[in-house]
Amino acid sequence: MMTTMTESSPPAEPAMSLARSLRDSAEGGDLVLVVDDVPDNLAVLHDALDESGYTVLVATNGEQALARAAQARPDIVLLDAMMPGLDGFEVARRLKADAATAAIPIIFMTGLTETEHLVAALEAGGVDYVTKPIKPKEVLARMNVHLQGARAARQQARQAGQARNALDAFGYASATIRWPEGRITWQTVLARELFLRYCGTQAPDAPPAVLDWLRQHLHAAAQRQVEPPALVLAQGAASLSIRLHQQTGQEEGHDEWLLILRESSDSAVIDTMSLALKLTPREAEVLYWVIKGKTNRDIGEIIGSSPATAKKHLERVYVKLGVETRTAAAGVAIRKIRELQPGFEI
Repeated sequence: MMTTMTESSPPAEPAMSLARSLRDSAEGGDLVLVVDDVPDNLAVLHDALDESGYTVLVATNGEQALARAAQARPDIVLLDAMMPGLDGFEVARRLKADAATAAIPIIFMTGLTETEHLVAALEAGGVDYVTKPIKPKEVLARMNVHLQGARAARQQARQAGQARNALDAFGYASATIRWPEGRITWQTVLARELFLRYCGTQAPDAPPAVLDWLRQHLHAAAQRQVEPPALVLAQGAASLSIRLHQQTGQEEGHDEWLLILRESSDSAVIDTMSLALKLTPREAEVLYWVIKGKTNRDIGEIIGSSPATAKKHLERVYVKLGVETRTAAAGVAIRKIRELQPGFEI
């Protein structure tokens, strides 16, 4: 039985719940939004898609289509070109104008075969079209081609996000800055926190110290393709180093550069060890002071416990690292820290 939805748009939170629910149900197959004002066409496509393992969402007019797309974020849209009210061309233009739905591939379904209509479909944002009467096998074949590209783009986006999260997890933050405007155009969560804590600034404003540093070194870096000296900002026992990593974009009148930020402090190193070696924060802290040459008695005083407690934490560290001595545990930790923080010194 074909499932339809009410025309009224639910409030924001139920909409998000709906999107999650549909995304969960589509885990085994892609989510397809079919838009057509003719029930018979919907029924034919629904049955063919359902039998092929897709999760199907339908809309019978342009307004419904926009609401469904915003709520459920389908993987692909099959869109009737000619509908009363808001036609398919306008629906496509609005989907492409919204950043949340712009990447969704749209295949037009049309009975119009004149060149100007097909060109209009593509100019409105369609990636392909099929002509009516609909042939389900042809639709499935064309969908598969475009879904492969969409899946690859999503995977690439996920990997990029994971890479940025990994940088943050190990204390490396990154941001892009547009030059000569000196505006921050993108940054990780950790970069935002570091800029605020060390410089008291928030995007899009770049810290004055960073702007001065870039004015001093950027021209030489661009001309000779060499990395300038890092900018180091101190704050008590901690410090923030900022490196000019690479040029990420170039358009007439401005360039974009990637900055890598790294905070150095006892707590930052301990956090890195905890994440990288899968230790609890207290185990990582004990191991850090072992690296620094402290005895169990010293460590107990530092962490506010007894030498016996420090020893118990260290014994659990041995088990997790697969070693038997303080020296071996320290060696494992130092190698990992230097791998993640090349400038680390004992």
